[in-house]
Amino acid sequence: MTAHDALARSFQHTGRDYDRYRPSFPPQAVDVLVPTRVPALLDLGAGTGKLTELVRDRAECVFAVDPSERMLSVLHEKLPFVAALRGTAEAIPLPDASVDAVVVAQAFHWFDRDAATAEIARVLRPGGTLGLVWNRSTPDCTWDWACGHVAHPRAAASDEDLDESDPSADQLPGFRLAQERQISWTEQIPRADYIRRWHTVSAFLTAGAAEHADMTARIEAILDADPDSAGESVLSLRNVADAFRYELRAV
Repeated sequence: MTAHDALARSFQHTGRDYDRYRPSFPPQAVDVLVPTRVPALLDLGAGTGKLTELVRDRAECVFAVDPSERMLSVLHEKLPFVAALRGTAEAIPLPDASVDAVVVAQAFHWFDRDAATAEIARVLRPGGTLGLVWNRSTPDCTWDWACGHVAHPRAAASDEDLDESDPSADQLPGFRLAQERQISWTEQIPRADYIRRWHTVSAFLTAGAAEHADMTARIEAILDADPDSAGESVLSLRNVADAFRYELRAV
């Protein structure tokens, strides 16, 4: 198993904390992903249904696929009318040409790109769409940017963007980019919840006890030192959501 695989699989062992502490997405992103109502929609890598909740009214029938039973159990409790199925992006448990839109939130970077796009194309009907969205940090929120470098030290060493997802709208096999949009939004989050949110990311989920405690202490120190977060019980967290919609190319 590669390091990338280990990080990806770490999410199979979380559920309720992920649902409680991870952010949702701005409604403008949904308008990019699924601009009009469709007969059937698939949320792929759905997790606990953070995006499923927002797109459920955009389709008559909604499917959710994820490899984690814990994640899907939380999703099913919240959204019992959604058909929640265990599976992966590389082996989607749906028939050919069975959905009109596929959406992926904060997960596409974990997929095997070529295998996943082939599977997505298989389950889409002619004229179907693929919507991708990621929340990411922004450098002007200095305390959050610094905390991100605690969890992603390689980005800090090379001064790279923190985002694991590489949200650049590059070409996907079998698809054409139809729309992209960057949406700035601000979230009010209690400091304690912000720290617990970091505990749901892959770097913390795969860390040993000592490393986990050290990273947590470093994040707390950043929050205590930055003038925009020091002494604040509720933090104003600035984010950017990158949203893309691709159209299936005609064969």
